[in-house]
Amino acid sequence: MKYDQLAKEIIQQVGGESNVKSLVHCATRLRFVLKDKSKANKANMERLDGVITVKESGGQFQVVIGNNVSEVYQAIGKQTNLIDRPTDDSSDGEKGNIFGRAIDIISSIFTPLLGVMAGAGILKGLLAIATNAGWLATDETTYIILNATADSLFYFLPVLLAVTSARKFGANQFVAMTVAGALIYPSIIQLKNEAVPTDFFGVPVMMMSYTSTVIPIILAIWIMSYIEKFFNQRIHESVKNFVTPLISLVTIVPLTLIVFGPIGVTSGDLIAAFILKVLAFNPILAGAFIAGVWQVLVIFGIHWGVVPIFINNIATKGYDYIKPATAPAIFAQAGASFGVMLRSKNKKLKTLAGSTGITALFGITEPAVYGVTLRLKRPFIAAVISAAVGGGIVGHFGSVAVASGPPGLLTLPVFIGDSMTAFYGLLLGVAVSFVLSIVLTYVLGFEDDPIEEEMTETTTDSMTIPSPVPGQIVSIETVPDQVFASGAMGRGFAVIPSEGKVSAPVSGEVTAVFASKHAIGIQSDSGLEILVHVGIDTVQLDGKHFDLHVEKGQRVEAGELLISFDIEAIQTAGYEVITPVIFTNLPEERHVTFDQTQVWVSTQGNPALA
Repeated sequence: MKYDQLAKEIIQQVGGESNVKSLVHCATRLRFVLKDKSKANKANMERLDGVITVKESGGQFQVVIGNNVSEVYQAIGKQTNLIDRPTDDSSDGEKGNIFGRAIDIISSIFTPLLGVMAGAGILKGLLAIATNAGWLATDETTYIILNATADSLFYFLPVLLAVTSARKFGANQFVAMTVAGALIYPSIIQLKNEAVPTDFFGVPVMMMSYTSTVIPIILAIWIMSYIEKFFNQRIHESVKNFVTPLISLVTIVPLTLIVFGPIGVTSGDLIAAFILKVLAFNPILAGAFIAGVWQVLVIFGIHWGVVPIFINNIATKGYDYIKPATAPAIFAQAGASFGVMLRSKNKKLKTLAGSTGITALFGITEPAVYGVTLRLKRPFIAAVISAAVGGGIVGHFGSVAVASGPPGLLTLPVFIGDSMTAFYGLLLGVAVSFVLSIVLTYVLGFEDDPIEEEMTETTTDSMTIPSPVPGQIVSIETVPDQVFASGAMGRGFAVIPSEGKVSAPVSGEVTAVFASKHAIGIQSDSGLEILVHVGIDTVQLDGKHFDLHVEKGQRVEAGELLISFDIEAIQTAGYEVITPVIFTNLPEERHVTFDQTQVWVSTQGNPALA
């Protein structure tokens, strides 16, 4: 139920379902592409219980949830039609700059595959351990079955990318899969393997191997999306459902084999060769640089521009040198969190740092980064320095990744290649980055207690409550309504509003709303019940001149807007706007005092006001 409520609140704060062009999620974030970013309330979103932080990067409105992101994503799917909605880039909405759109495209295409890539990668690593240890032989049927299970994702990668690309570009997913299937069809592979001279109606075809490739199928589906849109707009609806797929297939498959395929495969090979040369020039410096900047790239979402390079290198070469250098960056953030836990005197911060540190050890660093290290600054710097040291060690040993998956304790097997020395070098690099980050964080220190301890009404002799309505605070006895003025509803105060809005005076839950939108009830986290009633007899307006911004049962934070109202219109209609604020369950021993802007509730005697 908590995921359902959080999902509902998130959709409200992004401007509603109608304001969302597309939604995907990665390991920790909901990634929205919005039509109008001005409709999203970032501040309110960050106050939601369950949201770590909100970032705008790469043309996306990114809501960082943490480990429970998939549950929230599924809850959104139950409440809306956003999941699996194809993105039509020709639709209204903010386009963003070219770089931002490119990052959005890349993340949307590859994000849905990261989980299964990690699972398949771990299996490949475990098989490597089993064969190196002599537990399994490569000619055993058990190994053959498990190896096929691990390799199938990478062999049929064009088919999977066809699905996610079609979803992103708004193309027919089944036609896209058929195009990908044609590229890896056995007879096509045979033409390549046997070097058979090939032509298409006299046009020479340069046969390439498309299994495990990345770029060709993305280019093909991108062009196909435009072909589909062109013909769907011009072919009669009675026949377009089968004529358009026919045209797409007979056009895109030959075009891919003749043009897109060779361009994509060749460019992928060139990128891989260039990176290998750069890393070979000085692997220690290269490893240190990659590890040192990796978490900075993650913060801004720029790392998505590098992820396809990992996958392309593994597809074309069978291994990748860049991904191993990112592993120390992950473990360094975990170490920094544990360093904060060891040094901090704040119990709440210690608990947060410990839990996010454990999460980071398994490859999910966003909770640690946004919740602890980046907020405290010095621990983040300590983690960057430690990551660079560990990255240099990894680069020195020439560690490789043979499969995809976020670096973490469970995915360490993906770094087992032909050389166990290189794998041991990676283990040394991540261990050094982890331990050094703990030590540096503890030595450099940080400003402790950045998270204020929660104060409740029951732990102090008096508490301060800000007025929920801007204006002058007056005695409840001045309200021209005997029910409120007599205290029959409870003790409290009244406000002569200067601005037409009601904000939550405390953090808590909305316990009562009214169809007329003129009043609202809140229960604070410590149990204090507060009723805010805008105006006298304004229930007769039946909601006119009022706007309600929350729902019953919704969690709100202090300062969050609850109701907005038009003071002049209400007065013109003949109603008083003086607003009673009542504590409906205040114990007898408590006393209420106030000045013009604040209210004090005490447990013993009337407090002396400074």
